Amino acid sequence: MKMEDIAKLANVSKAAVSLAFSGKPGIGAETRARILQVAQEAGYVPKSRASASQARTDKSLLFLVCINSGIVLEEYYQQPFFKELIHFIEVRCREKGYSLIFSTVDIEFFDRDIQSIAEEKRSDGVIVLGTNLTRDQIEAIHAKLPNLIVLDTCYETLPVQFIEINNVMGGYQAGKFLCQMGHSSIGYIASNIRIHNFEERSRGFRQALDESGIHIRESHQLSVATTILTSQEELKQQLEQMLTSGQRLPTAWFCECDYIAISAMKTMAELGIRVPEDTSVIGFDNITESLIVTPELTTIHVEKERMAMLAVDLLTNAIEYGQQGKVKMMVDTQFIKRKSCASPNTGAEDMG
Repeated sequence: MKMEDIAKLANVSKAAVSLAFSGKPGIGAETRARILQVAQEAGYVPKSRASASQARTDKSLLFLVCINSGIVLEEYYQQPFFKELIHFIEVRCREKGYSLIFSTVDIEFFDRDIQSIAEEKRSDGVIVLGTNLTRDQIEAIHAKLPNLIVLDTCYETLPVQFIEINNVMGGYQAGKFLCQMGHSSIGYIASNIRIHNFEERSRGFRQALDESGIHIRESHQLSVATTILTSQEELKQQLEQMLTSGQRLPTAWFCECDYIAISAMKTMAELGIRVPEDTSVIGFDNITESLIVTPELTTIHVEKERMAMLAVDLLTNAIEYGQQGKVKMMVDTQFIKRKSCASPNTGAEDMG
């Protein structure tokens, strides 16, 4: 029996079968499970899984993602930030002579899935996407998969290698820019799910405003879903309530990620609020979509390629030469000025 036969039995493409067997992203969890079940029932053993006792001669790294958290979705590989990060990791793996395989863990079955991955022993080392993970979860992963590096978060007291964004710097850069532009009535649109990155961005942004003596009013602090690029009814209701209560909009908004910023601009457009004429908007991450939206989004650039290179290099060096001591790295951000920000219209600014 061949791969083509499994594809016919499962009523999917040969490419989908290949993705299911390799563990790579590109298909949903239900489709992957159906393909693997069909293969098992047909007695088909893919080459990548044939003879567990056979010595593995190829070099590989495992990219491990925990899903179903509200931040990292099941189709995480389609989320712009993670998609770009994965691309750079794959490129660096090829340059270093390693293949990259993928595995996901359902948060609801965390212990079971981590144990299963540890028993499979499919790779030489593991890159964990730590965006949505707690300290306890990373500690549990490290106990089962000690040769790992964690991306996009950091817990200083864990004996684990981390590479994270300098989120405090990024938030500070955004806040400093708005203050220098003359904005004093500033709003904040946060994620309704809290993670390490967002807390650090908030800390940096508020630090910059504090230095200029600017305080964010409680009524100007909104909260929305993080993974929606379209307009959001919840945000529309919050903005409408602000307008109907007689308040003037802040002359600028900081959004904790580009997803929120793009969603906010689309929601504002539906309410007739012009960006940047009526209010300015700044995002964070510099995803590809920030250049496509109108107006182009002012944002904080995250060095995703640099983070990917550091992760692969640190992990492969530890594999090949032995670990000389664990490190925790922080990669600085860059401010990117585009068309979604302008100086405030002082006549519209709420000074009361």
